Amino acid sequence: MGASQSSWGILARTADPESERQQRPAHEFPNGAVYEGQWVGPAREGYGIQKWPDGASYTGQWVKDKAQGMGKFHHAAGDWYEGNFLDDMQHGYGVAMYIDGSKYTGQFACDKHHGEGVEVWPDGSRFQGSYFQGMKHGHGLYLWPDGSKYDGTFESNNMSGTGTYNWSDGRAYTGQWERNTMHGKGSFSYGDGRSYEGDFFEDVKHGTGVFRWPDGRSYNGEWRNGKRHGRGRYTAASHRTKTGLFEDGNLVKWED
Repeated sequence: MGASQSSWGILARTADPESERQQRPAHEFPNGAVYEGQWVGPAREGYGIQKWPDGASYTGQWVKDKAQGMGKFHHAAGDWYEGNFLDDMQHGYGVAMYIDGSKYTGQFACDKHHGEGVEVWPDGSRFQGSYFQGMKHGHGLYLWPDGSKYDGTFESNNMSGTGTYNWSDGRAYTGQWERNTMHGKGSFSYGDGRSYEGDFFEDVKHGTGVFRWPDGRSYNGEWRNGKRHGRGRYTAASHRTKTGLFEDGNLVKWED
C-alpha cells in the first residue's frame, strides 16, 4: 500500500521548483520600483517589501503578484494605511492616518471607508457609525469639540433622515433632516423652557406647528419663514384662547 521509498524519491526529484516559495535578491521593475522578498515563480508571493521612486512603500503579504493579506502602505504624500489588503486594495479591517491629522479605524472596501468605522480629526471632532463607498451613510454619532452632537442617520456625508441634534448651549432638535438642515416634522427645545413642535423647512419653522412658552402661553397654527403667518390659535397664560390672523409674525386681527 502507498508509494515505495523509491517512488517518493522520484516525486521529490521531479517537483517543479517554480511552484516553491523562494527568497530572492532585490528586483527592480521597469518603472523603478524595487521589490525584495518572497516569490513563487515569476510572481511576488509571501512576505515582501516594495518601494516606489516617489517614496511610496508597501510592507506585507503578497498573493499572486498582488498585495493581499496583512500589510502597511505608506503613500508618497505622507498618508499611511495598515491592515487588510485584497487585490492591491485596502479591503477589510484597517487603520488609516492622513496628512491633515485625521484618523480612520474600521472597515474598508476597494480602498474606501465602507462599513462600520470611527473617524477623528485634530480639532477633537469624532464620528462613529456607518460608511458606504467612502461617505458617512446610515446611522452614526457625530461629536463636535464644543460639546454639540448629532445622533441619527446620514446620507452621502450629510445629516439626512431622522436624528437628534444637541447644541452645547442646551438647545435640542429631534426630527427629520435633509442635507444638514432641519426639514420636515420635528420638535425643537430652546433650553429656556420655550419649545416648538411641527413643520420645518430648511432650518426654519414653516407649515403648521405649536409654539409654547414656559409661562403656559402657546400658539398653534400656521408659520412661514420662521414667523407666525396665517391662521392660528393663541392660548394665554390664563388659558383663555383666541383665534387670529397673522402676517410676518404680526397680528392682523382676532377672529373671535
